Amino acid sequence: AQLVESGGDSVQTGGSLRLSCAGSEYPYTTYCMAWFRQTPGKEREAVASIDRDARTTYADSVKGPFLISKDNNKNTLYLQMNNLQPEDTAVYYCSSRGGRFWCGGGWGSVSLYDDWGQGTQVTVSS
Repeated sequence: AQLVESGGDSVQTGGSLRLSCAGSEYPYTTYCMAWFRQTPGKEREAVASIDRDARTTYADSVKGPFLISKDNNKNTLYLQMNNLQPEDTAVYYCSSRGGRFWCGGGWGSVSLYDDWGQGTQVTVSS
């Protein structure tokens, strides 16, 4: 079972990207999933989460411009990112909390997630 991200690219300020995270061999989107991002020298930070019933939670820094969604039939997680800013530059990772339907109040804690993709680079230039 694995998660594979795609969709990262280089864009200019104000641009948009849609990241995808395809799961295989395990019904990942049935459970709590999340997007995180990380820049060199910094800790991985939570971006957004989505639970079994498609309820979503966002980090304050991305509320509004970012939208997390999923397609259970395709076992794929998405992150639509609009109005991108240079500070959004990072490697973006998708993750899954194995066997847990609900993300809960601790959704932003890296240690609670069991499976991770390899990451996809997003670069926003001014």
